Amino acid sequence: MSKAIDALAQMVSGTRPDDIPDDVRRLAKLVLLDTLGVVLGGSQQPEVARLREGLAFGAGSGATVLAPGWPANDAGRAAFLNGVAGRAIEMCETHGKVSCQAAIQIVPGALAVAERAGRNGRELLAALVTGYDVAIRLGAATTRRPLAHPLGQAGMLGAIAAGARLRGLDAAATGTAIRIGGNLMVTAGYGNVVAGATTINASGGMSAMAAVTAPELALAGFTAQRNAIEQTMVDLLSVGFDDAPVFDGLGQRWEIEQVLFRLRACCNPIYPALDALGDALAVLRPAPQDIERIEVETYDFAAGLGVKEPPGHFGARYSLPHAAAALVVNGHLGYASFTDAAVRDPVIAALRQRVSVVEDKAMTARLPALKPARVTLVLKDGRRDVQSVLDDRRAGQALDEAPVREKFRELAGLVLTDAGVAAVERAIGQCEQWPSMAPLLDALRRGGR
Repeated sequence: MSKAIDALAQMVSGTRPDDIPDDVRRLAKLVLLDTLGVVLGGSQQPEVARLREGLAFGAGSGATVLAPGWPANDAGRAAFLNGVAGRAIEMCETHGKVSCQAAIQIVPGALAVAERAGRNGRELLAALVTGYDVAIRLGAATTRRPLAHPLGQAGMLGAIAAGARLRGLDAAATGTAIRIGGNLMVTAGYGNVVAGATTINASGGMSAMAAVTAPELALAGFTAQRNAIEQTMVDLLSVGFDDAPVFDGLGQRWEIEQVLFRLRACCNPIYPALDALGDALAVLRPAPQDIERIEVETYDFAAGLGVKEPPGHFGARYSLPHAAAALVVNGHLGYASFTDAAVRDPVIAALRQRVSVVEDKAMTARLPALKPARVTLVLKDGRRDVQSVLDDRRAGQALDEAPVREKFRELAGLVLTDAGVAAVERAIGQCEQWPSMAPLLDALRRGGR
């Protein structure tokens, strides 16, 4: 037992930055840029700002909170706050085959450890790439319970691995830190998101905090049973663990290469339906008042996101009727389509009532290979159009960096000046030359509004 954790720990501690191909390091920089933008955008959410104020009491120093004013805090709390912020607006990346949202759980903790420990940019990128591999491979090995959200589980273990590398742990100590994570994982449930319960975002923050604390526990001499991960994944949080995906291409194939960037501020399962709706809108080009109804047929999980009266901005991100109505009215599904103001918009609210969502069991049967959807758009003048999508269109598409960078500029622009946004983007492009985290933090501080 536990050979998988030993192999992952060896990969994390033994991989040199130059062992990672140039194109993978370039992609990692884009993931870092994207994730930083999401954290900055999420820092503006009211509940995140209030949490920042509450946790400032008795704050220490050592790491920077990525929010206006750039306050210092101890590394664990800074990582936690940045992780919570990054989860607050549902725009973090995901993986093409494994549900994990690894980067938003890894980057906040990795930045905090790197800042406190004085690590350079090359090491930060190597920690992100190797930690991402740990998260995705353990996620692929795990059979989660149907209602278990991936936040705070395999992603937490990847964050710990990244933190252990940046803290300078060897393979044995890295393995111990990851196994300690088996006792730190959390029980985030999908029911929270449908209810608009923002507490689920704290699970992402807990992963970031674990990246700071689990390596310290290992260094302090805390121990964990060798099969801690297997036991947790089989008997406690999940229902099965098969370690074959851990070893498949380990050290030769980097899982970050299958990253999917999220350009819509809503949950991934409804993307296929929104793709189909976009196709129908392009054919008929209706105004909102011209629409009689929008009928959505899709697989079981997405069909469960049919709430027509979402409880605030966070619940709206998991409401297919809201996303569909916002796409019609605003023409996009970016940050501005999922604010509380957008939820209250009378035109969007009225159109949400004319969106129906049902499960097609034949579509459900095509999981997990495909995530289909079919949309029928019916206008009041009798015209209609039916569009079908077999899967999330991001899968298998060549990466286009331009919209990812535009997303960063929009979100970072909520807290930075235009010059500041450009300076941070340039800094991350040069992160392999950073002697420490100072070039990034200096660009943030100079660029704040």
